[in-house]
Amino acid sequence: MIQINNIKKSYESLEVLKGVNLNIRKGEVVSIVGKSGAGKSTLLHIIGTLDSPDSGEISINGQLLNKMKSNELAKFRNENIGFVFQFHHLLPEFTALENVCIPAFIKKTPEKEARQRAAELLDYLGLSERTHHKPSQLSGGEQQRVAVARALMNQPAVILADEPSGNLDTGTSKELHDLFFKLRSDFKQTFVIVTHNIELAGMSDRTLRMKDGLIVEEIRHFG
Repeated sequence: MIQINNIKKSYESLEVLKGVNLNIRKGEVVSIVGKSGAGKSTLLHIIGTLDSPDSGEISINGQLLNKMKSNELAKFRNENIGFVFQFHHLLPEFTALENVCIPAFIKKTPEKEARQRAAELLDYLGLSERTHHKPSQLSGGEQQRVAVARALMNQPAVILADEPSGNLDTGTSKELHDLFFKLRSDFKQTFVIVTHNIELAGMSDRTLRMKDGLIVEEIRHFG
């Protein structure tokens, strides 16, 4: 599903990734843990095509990303990858429904079809009564669920989450963690999650620990 071979990345003289190798199966939930500066977010951004490696290869669903031009990468990212960040990055002037529709509009999905799917996703996530609310009118947990709905909009094969519960209280964090596994069960998506949350990491199929730009430990929780 996701294959990473000897990925290296530096920013000027700082070597952030030092030759990372990783294979992730379809439908797997993988957590990446480690101290700040270990390279977790950089690796996630490279998997998500938000950043490019200096060397090495990465492929998703058999498509080699290194060979794609920037416009091809943007199209691939829009259609195949969903993102959930610690800070929801919802547009404050748009309603929940409009925020969820954005990836579909970028894909040039007809507006009626996009709005219908967005409404269905918000209903699935228990937000049907918040459809026309703007982010400022939503709780932190509700905003994060809107962000999850937006990530699901184009039915991506891969969901990448960077500290998704880092800004939530304990109870809301648990609801979000449970939601990820419900999504995996219902939609068969692959999840790669960068987290400091030990509970979430322990729920995953595998936890990978990074240190100094390398994966130094793998813990299998299931299977």
